[in-house]
Amino acid sequence: MPAGSHGGKSEEGARARKHRETMERITEAGIRLFLDRGYEATTLDDIAAAAAISRRSFFHYFKSKDDILISLQSGMGTTIAEAIRNAPPDKRPIEAVRDAVLDVCAAVPPDDMLAIDRLMRSSNTVQARKQASYVDQERTLLAALRERWPEPERESALKLVAMIAMGAIRLSTEAFNQEDGARTMPTLLRETFGALETELLTRR
Repeated sequence: MPAGSHGGKSEEGARARKHRETMERITEAGIRLFLDRGYEATTLDDIAAAAAISRRSFFHYFKSKDDILISLQSGMGTTIAEAIRNAPPDKRPIEAVRDAVLDVCAAVPPDDMLAIDRLMRSSNTVQARKQASYVDQERTLLAALRERWPEPERESALKLVAMIAMGAIRLSTEAFNQEDGARTMPTLLRETFGALETELLTRR
């Protein structure tokens, strides 16, 4: 092994860790300020100051304050995809997606989820980007499903599973908001996925 290779990898790992930790600090500061002051009233300077970075440094991590909220959604999609990759071999694809979504959503306190959803809805720009990000999340789920079930003949079915799963998530999110969090996201997701199974497997 070339001399210094261990040091290079260590430095690279340290930089990646510092970058991740700073992103998390900015995200936490942004969300806290959004909740305290409102999304529109919170400026980039406010977020940078709360995260103990300069305004210029902020743009090394996010392009805008919108990206802070959108990153929460994309991060959830990545976590769901990882859970799909680790699904037990005896699960069907739709079951793997359902259980992964349930596990990820169950880890977020309902009050936090409702507050974040309201934040996103408070900005037309963020709401539009959120809707567009569902397409990216669908691609992320499909990539995980392809890795878990790589048989070429299953491609069309896996695309359909990814589309259906994102539809179930969107329906559940809408109900969660309309009900003002009266029922938790996991409860709504179980109901939505259950209705899907009933429609596909038992109704004529």
